[in-house]
Amino acid sequence: MTEQVIFPILISFALSLLMGPIVIPFLRKLKMGQTEREEGVQSHLKKAGTPTMGGVIILGSVIITSLFYVKDYPKIIPVLFLTVGFGLIGFLDDFLKVVMKRSDGLYPGQKMALQLVVTAVFAFYLVRVADIPLTLLIPFSGGKQLDIGWLAIPVLFVAVLGTVNGTNFTDGLDGLASSVTVLVATFFTVVAVGTNSGISPVTCAVIGALMGFLLFNVYPASVFMGDTGSLALGGFVAGTAYMMQMPLFIIIVGLIYVVEVASVIIQVAYFKKTGGKRFFKMAPIHHHFELCGWSETRVVAVFSIATAVLCMVAFLGL
Repeated sequence: MTEQVIFPILISFALSLLMGPIVIPFLRKLKMGQTEREEGVQSHLKKAGTPTMGGVIILGSVIITSLFYVKDYPKIIPVLFLTVGFGLIGFLDDFLKVVMKRSDGLYPGQKMALQLVVTAVFAFYLVRVADIPLTLLIPFSGGKQLDIGWLAIPVLFVAVLGTVNGTNFTDGLDGLASSVTVLVATFFTVVAVGTNSGISPVTCAVIGALMGFLLFNVYPASVFMGDTGSLALGGFVAGTAYMMQMPLFIIIVGLIYVVEVASVIIQVAYFKKTGGKRFFKMAPIHHHFELCGWSETRVVAVFSIATAVLCMVAFLGL
């Protein structure tokens, strides 16, 4: 238990703590600063210039820690692949935005194509190499599995891409994506240990990395994770869920991700349908609450508490 839980958390946490004071000044020196939209939440304008791409701290900590365990725990490979794969896409996007000064970063088509390639490789590895069944554990069913046949692959693509982009949308306030995801990672760690699934070292590494990163990312943040971190965390959540046949549980423990994506879809659809009217004051929905008068720290606290409660509900559904 100590070797597969406590040690990877402590190693990753220590690495994250050590990397922070080195990486953050380096990012600042390279002028990898965050830009804020003039039409956005006005209180965020003061964040302009805060270093972004801090997700390299999370990625670095998780990768290094996982390397200590990959020989004895080969099942962490697909989770690590999806985490790093999406993290690299996010890094490229951030790099083009911040360093190359291309305001949009990767074009939507480029970003989607890369995400589809990473997801396809993950699906192939899952089915052909790791031989992980794509049956879905049904919450509150007493352990029953749902076999959807050939639909399993399309559903996998929807689940992975939806989770990744939901996590990306959640990263909009200091410490929000980190706080929510560390709770989700804790849930999956408990399940992984309890079921002896063989992936707990990587889930623990993510917990440790996020705890260390949060020390630099809580309000007022001295660094943002950028797409490098948010896409990587989305890949981690999706990969972990699929390794344990638990993608349906993402809807419960990751409900914040789902709501964030849904709020953007609703906002865009309503805007087009009504010729310019807005359903929310601003999307994603965390900005709506800010414009309703909630402080940034209150939104993060409420969303984190909601996630903690949802994780407990998910435990009841096992």
